[in-house]
Amino acid sequence: MKDFRKLKVWILAHDLTKRIYKITDGFPKAEIYGLISQLRRASVSIATNIVEGSSRGSDADFSRFVQIAIGSASEVEYLLLLSKDLSLISNPDYEQLDFDVNTLKRMLITLLKKLKA
Repeated sequence: MKDFRKLKVWILAHDLTKRIYKITDGFPKAEIYGLISQLRRASVSIATNIVEGSSRGSDADFSRFVQIAIGSASEVEYLLLLSKDLSLISNPDYEQLDFDVNTLKRMLITLLKKLKA
């Protein structure tokens, strides 16, 4: 069992989730069950799958949760693009969040490769 709080990938995922919660506070209330909910759930899914996977007894189990986290990160990537295209977030905010989610995806892929080695 690994301490998830010490994993750099979890730290970045947790930070991204907090920023997504903050930025979606400014979305129209009509999106409460749409983009707000989807973005928040997908970002939380990244961090929670890292946590759950790190508590499993084997690298094979952990890798399955990392794969789910990668899928959730891809979902966040698209939802951020949609939010920008709908003018719900500014270009600078989008560019920073997109950079961070792609950095996170690269880190998750690297972790997955190490777990499968």
